[in-house]
Amino acid sequence: MDRFSSLQLFVRVVERGSFTHVARELAIGQPAVSKQVAALEARLGTPLLSRSSRGLTPTAAGQELYDTASRILADLAEAEARISKTTLSPAGVVRLATPPALGRMYIIPRLPDFFERYPDVSIDFVSSERRVDIVREGIDIAMRVGPLADSTLVARKIGDLQMAVAASPAYLARHGTPSAPTDLRSHNLIVGQTQGATQPWKFSGQDGALLLEPEGNIRSNDVEDQRAAMLAGLGIGYAGRAMLEADIRAGSLVPILQDHAPAPSPIHAISASGRRMPQRFRVVIDFLAEICAAEPSLRIAQ
Repeated sequence: MDRFSSLQLFVRVVERGSFTHVARELAIGQPAVSKQVAALEARLGTPLLSRSSRGLTPTAAGQELYDTASRILADLAEAEARISKTTLSPAGVVRLATPPALGRMYIIPRLPDFFERYPDVSIDFVSSERRVDIVREGIDIAMRVGPLADSTLVARKIGDLQMAVAASPAYLARHGTPSAPTDLRSHNLIVGQTQGATQPWKFSGQDGALLLEPEGNIRSNDVEDQRAAMLAGLGIGYAGRAMLEADIRAGSLVPILQDHAPAPSPIHAISASGRRMPQRFRVVIDFLAEICAAEPSLRIAQ
């Protein structure tokens, strides 16, 4: 392998944090990837990667090489794009991690339009409510709802998820309609959980933000289960309005406490690719941004 190819391979290993993920992407054996990195380390006379049970991380020398090599590769890609007389259509596989409900309700139904525009791009969906580790799990792009932790990942804000408190007309007819968040303590609440932890309900008001720890006889880590419980008249639920919008329009669910709605949760598309982001990644992120912009309960709040 020539020096240029070995640098390309090294940059990919740093971004993926795994020999195995890179080998799978390149359809070669994992030992071949490890051997090429070892040869690069031998040529430079210094370790470039720190190996542990948590994965691969660059040493100080490795980070310096990565920063320089990734900049060179990005500059080369930009130069090729400028010089090329034809615009190449994006192609290849994109591993996309999405919250299950957003994927099923908003992304997948719009894929015919995407594939009509980009027929050579394939999407591998990874549906999960948890925050996936995109480097360790080989994810190209992840949709993330909520505040972002500090990291070296590249993030683009593509939307805001409006939150809603809702119940069925039958439930409200039997138990009454709360007029303030504190009234919820006398109601059966449908409890959302993430990795076993109860998610608090957030409200706003004249006295500032209010956090309510929901209590009820139904708990679920799946927003569609929570929606089904609301529709069945089992209690009051709290979820992203985008997941309930069709039911609210149909009159099957009634939004309540709208004067106390919290600030929306930001939606980001994150990637580890940085300046070297392939064109197929960019068009997928642009497409996700288009989807959010088209939905009032997902678009960026003004």
